[in-house]
Amino acid sequence: QVQLVESGGGLVQTGGSLRLSCAASGRTLTNYDMGWFRQTPGKEREFVAGITWSGGSTYYADSVKGRFTISRDNAKNTVYLQMNSLKPEDTAIYICAVKSYAGTYFRGDNYVTWGRGTQVTVSS
Repeated sequence: QVQLVESGGGLVQTGGSLRLSCAASGRTLTNYDMGWFRQTPGKEREFVAGITWSGGSTYYADSVKGRFTISRDNAKNTVYLQMNSLKPEDTAIYICAVKSYAGTYFRGDNYVTWGRGTQVTVSS
């Protein structure tokens, strides 16, 4: 079974950047589509970005399009989320997940394995 560990979160000022990493162990991610979600207290988990197993296609929530970039390095068994032009409303716990073979990227119930997340805080 694959385990996912996110890192790279922290405190940043508005307009700043962070690069999140999601490292997998226990199984190669090469054959799996992946996604990033975020969650804040009292709100539903929100889709942020997704990427196909090859990295050939990517998907983004409208709220982050043009600011965030998802990528992957299958040789390192790691998925990344580059976040630029950060805003206070981006403050959340960011969680990576392995997607099932069926269903849209945008729904959390189409993902089968989740990490614990990394906190991102953007100060105004």
